[in-house]
Amino acid sequence: MGQKLKVAGWISVGAIAGALTTVQLQAVARGGMAPLPLEELQQLAAVFGMVKSDYVEPVDEKKLITDAIAGMVASLDPHSVYFDKKSFKEFREGTSGRFVGVGIEISQEDGLVKVVSPIEGSPADRAGLKPNDLITKIDDSFVKGMSLNDAVKKMRGEPQTKVMLTIFRKDENRTFPVSITREEIRTQSVRSKIVEPGYAWIRLSQFQERTVEDFVTKLEQIYKQEPNLKGLVLDLRNDPGGLLDAAVAVSAAFLPENVTVVSTNGQLAESKFTYKASPEFYARRGVDPLKRLPAALKTVPLVVLVNEGSASASEIVAGALQDYKRATIMGNQTFGKGSVQTVRPLGPDTGLKLTTARYFTPSGKSIQATGIIPDVMVDETLEGSPFAALRTREADLEKHLNSGQGAEVKDPDREKAREAAMKRLEEESRKTPEQRRPPEFGSAKDFPLMQAINQLKGSPVIVSKTMVERKEAKKEN
Repeated sequence: MGQKLKVAGWISVGAIAGALTTVQLQAVARGGMAPLPLEELQQLAAVFGMVKSDYVEPVDEKKLITDAIAGMVASLDPHSVYFDKKSFKEFREGTSGRFVGVGIEISQEDGLVKVVSPIEGSPADRAGLKPNDLITKIDDSFVKGMSLNDAVKKMRGEPQTKVMLTIFRKDENRTFPVSITREEIRTQSVRSKIVEPGYAWIRLSQFQERTVEDFVTKLEQIYKQEPNLKGLVLDLRNDPGGLLDAAVAVSAAFLPENVTVVSTNGQLAESKFTYKASPEFYARRGVDPLKRLPAALKTVPLVVLVNEGSASASEIVAGALQDYKRATIMGNQTFGKGSVQTVRPLGPDTGLKLTTARYFTPSGKSIQATGIIPDVMVDETLEGSPFAALRTREADLEKHLNSGQGAEVKDPDREKAREAAMKRLEEESRKTPEQRRPPEFGSAKDFPLMQAINQLKGSPVIVSKTMVERKEAKKEN
């Protein structure tokens, strides 16, 4: 019996190896592509054949192959994903404007799903979820070891259906369930207010299709109230990013025409591209909404607020305004998500989201895994930022892409800071939830906003005495 299994296995190996040889020849014939590593592919075929013939029970051939593809892609970086039929359908629905879920930007930490930031106005936001919450269960499914893609699938669903999330909140040292009703996520991504006479605040919570139009409308309202605006705060804290053209447009609103906003670079020719502060890079259907903005916006004193939750498109804006010295960047070091993902169909109902390039600021600095370093480090509260060392950034994600600009540096003080923060958490857990609730962005108790206004007025700013730049941790080979 054993001999028959071995024979069957090697027959499978031979068939697959022959197919892989054909693939290799086709790849070479396409031109420009290096020959595929035949020996390693033959080993893959051998493993497939042995699993198929020798495993304790029959296995689904298609599942073996798709799992192998998914594993190969997932091993690259946290943002590359293989889409099977169901997940590709959900992805296309989401990008077409129909997105039904709870409304959170997520990453992974220690095998769990971590909330980077809840989308303002979403069901998750109304339910009280906060940045750095860890999701341990989705309904009855434990999250430990679950891929981000699978976690997203479980949290999405039909409108008005419920999902139960089990949350572990570090700063309260407790686990609790939250029932959230799914709905179509349609958020107002732009908010604004006059903080005091002559000084205004405008906040972008995400870069969506309507963000640029809403951004222009809010600025028109600000200038109607304050024609002689003395200073403006652009708040990008906990902004997880979004559409690249929206980020280019927001940058262009403050920058001289036609200067470089961001560039991308990768292996493919089409991944080497430069985006400029010009309508051709952001205008839709030939309409440039920025033409409605007052000319004074190009020179009004500007402060940009960022933190660890500022990622991707928001980092592009902060990086461009910083490089041209158009704004003072204040707050905490940003998330460091400086990579470009391209989605390619693999057939009619499957696809691949693959990291194809890195983002670079106008001066040529890579955003990836480093993020934007503020010009002025400012704590979250007057008492400081005691939990900053516990927060996850791109550089903390497993298999993260490096910056591509020199060797990574290990930070020996990182673990000491984490230990101190954990001790502080124990003390904080004794307080009531109301005492621990952070002040709302834009409120009179918003400490970083008040420091930004002081910066604009030329008043003293309370600069952080503890925060330092976080370098990339050196990867183990």
